[in-house]
Amino acid sequence: MSSDMPTGTIPEDEPKGPRRPAVTGEDRLPGDPTPRQTIERILRVDHAGEYGAVRIYEGQIAVLGEGRHGTVLRHMAEQERRHRAAFERHIVTRRVRPTVLQPIWHVAGFALGAATALMGERAAMACTVAVEEAIDEHYADQIARLGEDEADLRAELEDFRREELEHRDIGLAHEADQAPGYELLSAGIKAGSRLAIWLSTRF
Repeated sequence: MSSDMPTGTIPEDEPKGPRRPAVTGEDRLPGDPTPRQTIERILRVDHAGEYGAVRIYEGQIAVLGEGRHGTVLRHMAEQERRHRAAFERHIVTRRVRPTVLQPIWHVAGFALGAATALMGERAAMACTVAVEEAIDEHYADQIARLGEDEADLRAELEDFRREELEHRDIGLAHEADQAPGYELLSAGIKAGSRLAIWLSTRF
């Protein structure tokens, strides 16, 4: 099998940890978001995250697109575009405001992708692994929070989460963990991803 083709295994594991209460109006404390606000936050941050993910891959493809990893990078970018398109439909049909930080993610995502690609193929794959592990945690939390009234959205998130984990496995199969300074690079990218998630949820 060519190393340019996806080699990751798509895990079928359920979100880890106890299932959190579904998004309902019951037992809501003063100051807690309403169910509507919770769904708005989920769609806003997921749209922003998939937008940023596309930009990361576009940055990597700009540097490595003609190399031996070009095919697999384009494969992952196309899946992220499908995720982004789904959330674009949701924010229109549900009348949700996108994050005001999108212009920042437009630049920052491409810069992160290009910068790690310039560091080498393994560093680019290390970026993929770190980002996808942060997104996995994020999607797992959201899936655990959604009730039966949002079964369709939950199923969609589960589908996207499996593909994000596929991307993580592809990165590991392409020697991401052998990138110079892997642990430090991974920790920094995960911290940045979690900060971006927190900001996009609220703004």
